[in-house]
Amino acid sequence: MMALAFACAGIRAADDPAKPAQGLFALVPPVVAGRLRELKGSPEGLEIIKVADGALGRAPGALVRVHTEGTLPHQGIWDQSIEAEKDWPLMLDFGFAFRLTGDKRYLDAEDRYLTAWLDVYKVSFNPIDETKMDQIIEVYDLASPDLPAATREKMNGFLREMATGYLERIDKQMAGHKEDNANWQSHRIKLIVLAAYGLGDAELIGRAEKAFRRQVSVNIAADGAVVDFTKRDALHYVTYDLEPLTVAALAAKEHGHNWFHGAAGAPSVAIAVDWLLPFALGEKTHEEFVHSSVRFDADRAKAGLKGYSGQWEPANSIHLFQLAAVLDAKYQQVPEQIIQKRGGHPASWLVLLVKAGL
Repeated sequence: MMALAFACAGIRAADDPAKPAQGLFALVPPVVAGRLRELKGSPEGLEIIKVADGALGRAPGALVRVHTEGTLPHQGIWDQSIEAEKDWPLMLDFGFAFRLTGDKRYLDAEDRYLTAWLDVYKVSFNPIDETKMDQIIEVYDLASPDLPAATREKMNGFLREMATGYLERIDKQMAGHKEDNANWQSHRIKLIVLAAYGLGDAELIGRAEKAFRRQVSVNIAADGAVVDFTKRDALHYVTYDLEPLTVAALAAKEHGHNWFHGAAGAPSVAIAVDWLLPFALGEKTHEEFVHSSVRFDADRAKAGLKGYSGQWEPANSIHLFQLAAVLDAKYQQVPEQIIQKRGGHPASWLVLLVKAGL
C-alpha cells in the first residue's frame, strides 16, 4: 500500500520493560491472533489461502534494486521491477495464510522470499521505488516469532539501515534548506516509522514522530488540502500522499499515540482525509492533472497509463478509507459506500484484521 504490520504476529514484547514493544501493533490484545484462526473459512481468509496455495511453488524474483520512479513502461528496469514487486504482496499472503491455518508450508515460503530479498537487495533510499516495501516490514511483523533467528537478524539489519538512512537524508535536506514537503517525504516517513517500530527503538521512534509531525505541518493546509494537490492538480496524488501518513499514524495508534487527529484548527491527517471525503462519495468530481506543473504527468497520460487523465475514480481511495476507519470509526461505512457506488475491492487482510478485533 499499502499497508501495516501486526500484533497478531504473536504480540512479541521487548525484552526491556523500559523499551517500546516491538512490532507495529504490539498493543493489540493477543486474542486477535486467535481470532484470525477462527476466520480461516471467511471469504477473505479463503481468498488469501487460495492465492498463497497458488504461489507455493513460485520462485522469488528478488532484485538488487527496483526502479520505476520517473520512468514509463519498457524504460530502464521498469518492467523487471514491476515483475519483481509482485513478490511483496505474495509474502503478505503467505504470512496471513500461516496465521490463518498454522500450516508451516506458508511460513517456509515466507522465509524463503524474505531471505531471497534480504540477501540481494540494496536499499536505494528512493522512497517512491521503495514505498511498497512496507509489505516486507508488515509480513515480518506478522510471523517473526516463528522465523529462523538468521532471518530475524538479517531483517533487523535491513530495518535499521532503512530507518537511519532515510532519517539522515531528511536531516541533510533540512540543513541545506531543501526540505521536500510533498509525497516523497510522506513515503520516506512511512518507511522510517514502520522500521523504527519494527525495531522497538525508542530513539528512532522519537525521531520518526518528529519527522511525521513536521511533514503534516508543511504538507497539509488548515482546510485539509495537501501540497501535492496544488502541484499536480490530481486526487491521485492526494491519496498517494495520505496513505503513507495514515499507515504511520496507525502504527503509532497501536502503541498508544494519536498521530491521526490534531489540535482544533491545526493541520492533521484526519482533516486531509475529510477534505477528500466528498470526492470519494461522489458528491464532487475532479478532472485529473489538467493543471499539473509537472511535465512527467503529461508524459504518462500520453503513454496511456490509467488514471493520468480524465475523471478521478473514487474506487482508488478505498484502501485509504479502510486505513482511516481503523483510526476513526466515523469512516467505517465509507469503503462499502464507495464500493456500492463505484465498485472496487477492499484489501482482504485489512478486512480480516477488523473482523478479528483490531
